[in-house]
Amino acid sequence: MKVLWAIAVAVMVGACATLQYGTPQATVELKNAKGDAVGTASFWEDASGVRIIAQVRGIPAGKHGIHIHAVGKCDPPDFMTAGGHFNPGGKKHGLKNPAGPHAGDLPNLEVAADGTGRLEYVTRLVTLASGPTSLFDADGSALVVHASPDDDVTDPTGNSGGRIACGIVSKAPASPARAPSGY
Repeated sequence: MKVLWAIAVAVMVGACATLQYGTPQATVELKNAKGDAVGTASFWEDASGVRIIAQVRGIPAGKHGIHIHAVGKCDPPDFMTAGGHFNPGGKKHGLKNPAGPHAGDLPNLEVAADGTGRLEYVTRLVTLASGPTSLFDADGSALVVHASPDDDVTDPTGNSGGRIACGIVSKAPASPARAPSGY
């Protein structure tokens, strides 16, 4: 019953985000090393930057580093094919690092005792359009959840530990065109 409840909540939260922000422009399906789906993320871009909403379930409780990685590959079991953090500007790691941050650095993801968590964050350091900070460059990008919290300063990874979930950032299908009313 708890699993069904968690799925229903995740669907409702995702539906609310879609209603509030419109159809996502990019999506991620996060999977663990066994290949089980453990979460999703949606990306929207507007004048304020790129809004990311990530939701997880079945992840160990506590804080977890979560980052956009430089390569759109997620080969289990360790997801090292995702490369390092997305860092087209050559900065140091960490949202609190005076020489940073990487473009792919995000705040920690907090996971509750029931294994569910949610992160909503807006960044101006990446884009979904073309350009040097595009998440859709030649080799794409991935979203990775780490085993430990990110300390927000230690280069290159914030001491965030191993990679426990990964998903490729994919362009979302375009919304179907609607006929003007009255037709």
